[in-house]
Amino acid sequence: MSKILIIEDEEAIADLEKDYLELSGFEVEIEHRGDVGLKRALTEDFNLVILDLMLPEMNGFDICREIRAQKNTPIIMVSAKKDDIDKIRGLGLGADDYMTKPFSPSELVARVKAHLARYERLIGSGVQENDIVEIRGIKIDKTARRVWVNGEEKNFTTKEFDLLTFLAQNPNRVFTKDELFREIWDMESVGDIATVTVHIKKIREKIEFNTAKPQYIETIWGVGYRFKV
Repeated sequence: MSKILIIEDEEAIADLEKDYLELSGFEVEIEHRGDVGLKRALTEDFNLVILDLMLPEMNGFDICREIRAQKNTPIIMVSAKKDDIDKIRGLGLGADDYMTKPFSPSELVARVKAHLARYERLIGSGVQENDIVEIRGIKIDKTARRVWVNGEEKNFTTKEFDLLTFLAQNPNRVFTKDELFREIWDMESVGDIATVTVHIKKIREKIEFNTAKPQYIETIWGVGYRFKV
């Protein structure tokens, strides 16, 4: 459910807007003072702000400027002022829309829905989700190259991260030390497979509860290692 903040000092207007928006399935909060409304807009997660221009303590222009400096939350500015200069100023400060009072509550609802849909499309097209691998309490963020074990972040070197990720993405498959060396170090082992053993030991120290009885990376004696799921 989208959450909307109305910053409006005229209680009757604010209550009417709230009623129509709630009937349309939105969660709505009201603040009558500009300074308090700004604080909530900046510290809480609202999907859209309906902002009156003339407010006690702080006007809508200043509030719009402050919100836009920190957030991309859609802002619909409303005012009894009909002058084009006020509309131009409001939009210039970052407001997404400007409505002149009096207006139809149903029109407000329609504009709210349109701006929310537009914002969701922009966010959806502009933000790519990170590539995440999660297995039994281990979370590997391949995009950010970060690892959490039961919610606690652990630091990994480049090769430790690459080796852990490779094994986790190929669970229950046994790899020889030679295969792992070729995969991670991109070269023939030429007698240097002890490097794999050392890295496996370091990884276990970071992810295993008991390194003597590993629950994730198992040693298959005489063969190599596998990540158990």
